[in-house]
Amino acid sequence: MPPAPCALCKTNRALILRPKDHSKLCKSCFISVFETEIHHTITTNTLFYRGERIAIGASGGKDSTVLASVLKTLNERYDYGVELILLSIDEGIKGYRDDSLETVKRNAKQYDMPLTILGYDELYGWTMDQVVEQVGKKGNCTYCGVFRRQALDRGAARLGVRHVVTGHNADDVAETVLMNLLRGDLPRLSRTTSIVTSTPSAVSSDPNSHTNIKRSKPLKYAYEKEIVLYAHHKNLDYFSTECIYSPEAFRGSARALIKNLERVRPSAILDVVRSGEDMAKLVPGSDVSCERTCSSATPAAEEEGGCGSSNGRTAGGEMANMELQLAQNDVAAEAGLEVEITSSHITSSQLEEHTVKAVQAANGKNGRKKKGLAITPRKNPKQVMGQCKRCGYLSSQEICKACVLLEGLNKNRPKNSIEVDYEVQEKENGVVQCVTNGLTRVHITGD
Repeated sequence: MPPAPCALCKTNRALILRPKDHSKLCKSCFISVFETEIHHTITTNTLFYRGERIAIGASGGKDSTVLASVLKTLNERYDYGVELILLSIDEGIKGYRDDSLETVKRNAKQYDMPLTILGYDELYGWTMDQVVEQVGKKGNCTYCGVFRRQALDRGAARLGVRHVVTGHNADDVAETVLMNLLRGDLPRLSRTTSIVTSTPSAVSSDPNSHTNIKRSKPLKYAYEKEIVLYAHHKNLDYFSTECIYSPEAFRGSARALIKNLERVRPSAILDVVRSGEDMAKLVPGSDVSCERTCSSATPAAEEEGGCGSSNGRTAGGEMANMELQLAQNDVAAEAGLEVEITSSHITSSQLEEHTVKAVQAANGKNGRKKKGLAITPRKNPKQVMGQCKRCGYLSSQEICKACVLLEGLNKNRPKNSIEVDYEVQEKENGVVQCVTNGLTRVHITGD
């Protein structure tokens, strides 16, 4: 059987089965289509304007690396007239972030972009390793998501940049839609589905204030698998190790569900994103329903995906397996062999069985509706944006969430300022030795 030709150019051999619509494309056509779609997203949403300085949130992962590469290419091809710089946040995770930052440094040289690195320890006095040691692995992504979002804004303000772009893709947005639906948080749903997640605030007239930072997602409609394919065929240099703390995040459950839906229906990811956008229009006082006249860009705990949101974070290492498969394909192609890619399928009977069980669980064991469980609709209070009284960050509360989290951390921080002078102990014998041992015992008990 002759090889299938590319669905677009009709001449080259099709090498790529596009995840978004299962069209068969050659390498050059796939790259062209991918870049054209990103350009269409930028122009239709008027994300950039000429002369603008734009900071790319760079983590060294596939999303931010592809974003930097594509924006540099499109800026030169279509003459956007924007200045691109790289802004990286060092969360302080040994064995993960320190290695990924080395990738970012190489990218800065490869793309000829200036790089600025800002650390949690510099901004908050805590690293994520210290936070996890204090609070454990349950809920640590909440701290990281809040701190990271504010760190990007503060870093941009230091650089005099008013616009930050992040590498969030369609999979990330679909996961966020499901998370907010499962939590019943419709006001946040209206914010996270917007391609511009925050706008310059009217509460501050200072142009250098970190409340005047615009944030956007040019890769909002790009599939994660297509980003991996683009990075592979463009031979981009990126860091693909998963964050060591992220597997405990709630986002992982939503991610697993999205991946299962994608296997059954490839368009499911964009369908969820579009549905989230439509639902956001129904939320009273949302940015979408009021045509963005309301400023309700409240920092969200996991809106940014927690630690390392721009890296390979798929459940079960699916993206890592995909990268390995691509490498095997290249080896096979050089050897003149064909590689067959197989995937598991969910049968209709299995899907029907799961549906029946879900309905029975919702209605009770006997299949009847439970009585006495009247559900009253929850009223969502309208949020009025202001500034945090402590740090001045954009917040709907008197104290922003970052300050609240820091206060809790600092209250429980161990007091390590006690110093023991062993020379004094030797001179004054038993009395001082007894007092020192008492302080040591108290310190150990407190820990």
